[in-house]
Formats: sequence, C-alpha cells, structure tokens
Amino acid sequence: MPLFVDQLREELSLDEEKCFNLNLVLEEAATNVISYAFTDDEIHSFTIDAKTIDNLLYLTLTDDGTPFDPTEVPPVDTTAPAEERQIGGLGVFLIMQLMDEVKYERTNGQNIFTLITKIHNL
Repeated sequence: MPLFVDQLREELSLDEEKCFNLNLVLEEAATNVISYAFTDDEIHSFTIDAKTIDNLLYLTLTDDGTPFDPTEVPPVDTTAPAEERQIGGLGVFLIMQLMDEVKYERTNGQNIFTLITKIHNL
C-alpha cells in the first residue's frame, strides 16, 4: 500500500498524518479481504480504486469473496481490559474511526467497500 498512498500523497498534496491513516486503513481492509473473503480454492483478486470529488477522497475495495458487511460489525469495547475483549474487530473499528464515512454494498456477486475521507481539513 505504501506506493499507492505515496502516489496519492504526491497528486493530492496530502500531509503525513493523512498518509499514515490511509496506509493503516487500506492495510486493514486489504488484510481482511485476503484473510476472510476467499473461502474456496478458486483464483480470486480484488481491486482498490481511488477517485476524488471536490475535497473528498473515495477509496473503493472490490472483491468477489464471501459477502461481508464491515459496517455491521458491532463496535469494539475499547474500555474493557484486553483479556476480556473479543478477538477481532479492531481493524474495522480503526477504519470507522479514521474515515469520515464508510459504505458497503453487495452488487453482482461482489463486495464493494468504500472509504471516504476529506482530502484537506478546510
């Protein structure tokens, strides 16, 4: 992901904090796709696309894996001691915290997960 985010940084003049956050959320989202979406022995792939509209950056991950809506994951209780917390869900929690908006849809047998963030805080 670093090269992808470096290209976005150059094209959009992103600051270091924004780049760090983008790297983190893209790595979490891509890891979830690779780890959980593909449950058979078939060949699969996924794409990450970026587009801008006004001051918003839309990052869209698309895969043909098992249906999974990250927006339905219950919030993680970050106040509970680590040994009492459920395993998993922290990556989705981070994505939800770091992005301004997150959308999911299942269309034509594909998961479409869109992460939306302001390019610059105005």
